[in-house]
Amino acid sequence: MGDFHQNGSITTLHNLNYSTLEYLEKKLMKFSRRRKMGLIIPALYSELEKPALQNIVDILKDVPYITEITIGLDRANSEQYRHAKQYFSVLNTPKRRCRIIWNDGPRMQKIQKLFEEKKIYTGDPGKGRNVWFCFGYMIASGRSEAIALHDADIITYNREMLARLLYPVADPTFNYKFCKGYYFRSDGTKLNGRVTRLMVTPLIRSLKKIFPANDYLDFLDHFRYILAGEFSMRADIMKTVRIPSDWGLEVGILSEVQRNNAINRICQVEIADGYDHKHQPESHDDPNAGLSKMSFDIARSIYAKLATQGSVFSKGIFRTVRATYLRLALDMVEQYAADASINGLSMDRHKEEQTVDVFAGNIYRAGIEYLDNPNLIPFIPSWKRVMDAIPEVLDRFNEAVEEDNKI
Repeated sequence: MGDFHQNGSITTLHNLNYSTLEYLEKKLMKFSRRRKMGLIIPALYSELEKPALQNIVDILKDVPYITEITIGLDRANSEQYRHAKQYFSVLNTPKRRCRIIWNDGPRMQKIQKLFEEKKIYTGDPGKGRNVWFCFGYMIASGRSEAIALHDADIITYNREMLARLLYPVADPTFNYKFCKGYYFRSDGTKLNGRVTRLMVTPLIRSLKKIFPANDYLDFLDHFRYILAGEFSMRADIMKTVRIPSDWGLEVGILSEVQRNNAINRICQVEIADGYDHKHQPESHDDPNAGLSKMSFDIARSIYAKLATQGSVFSKGIFRTVRATYLRLALDMVEQYAADASINGLSMDRHKEEQTVDVFAGNIYRAGIEYLDNPNLIPFIPSWKRVMDAIPEVLDRFNEAVEEDNKI
């Protein structure tokens, strides 16, 4: 869709529909001679049984500019791991290697035990810890300078999506060290992306009313799709970020990137006209699952970051945040209803407002729990710290992964 508007301090790279996939991949092949490119895919074993990941693998096996692919595999026993090795074997070629990190395997569990002995908190099993382990392996490998990450459940995946995601950090004439992908979420019949639309954006704008002129909140508000699981970066970024192990992963990574880099080294890129993937259940009746748990973790992550910048919270402030959020979110339901209607998409206003009510409760609950126990924010230490604590860690990590991949 044609749009060249720059809406804030974060450079936005649009899809103006003039470049072709052939043009992008020709340029990326040229870049790859100077800057090797890698890809990280965190995955559950269950995703190997679904068509989305099979389509991703079928596409990736023909992508010419990627020299390294790392699969972070969770919830796999030994038999399932052997199946995963066969499943991903088509990605190994003379010019590209693919490695699987078997997070539940005995060698990786031994590495995990080493972290526990050194009192290095790596969080509970989940996407955050999986991504953190993938970062560690890519640092240990040292084969890639420009690295992309995307999920394993993208139903609408295509080659241009990956090309556009990597381009900003692969082009040696660009200054960008971190790039966030964006798109609009839809399955072709209705608007999706409820947590971004109905929770994160109105929460950020509510907090901006309470904490005006806050650079961090302005920074978050400039991203078109803040919860996108697709981003790319230069390899040195992976050494310095501390990330949450829970659903606050995407917001947490952005927070760390902002803290460690000048604003002109960060950008966002439109990677698709539309995007669809696996949908989390709403879990209105279970605060520890689905979108309910996600909204709680994200709110808590944002509060923790604001506190590090000197923002002071109280129960009264969190009551105000909830009230302000509720009004803004309901206004945004009206905006999205109009947007859906003019584009021929359906939207259940009753369901949307029910979801807003759940999010409002979680926003307040996250604040109160943060006040009661601020030390529970599950940030995983940076790999830079881990490398200081265990100087041999990268060699041991690399050896564990290589041995597993010989099975």
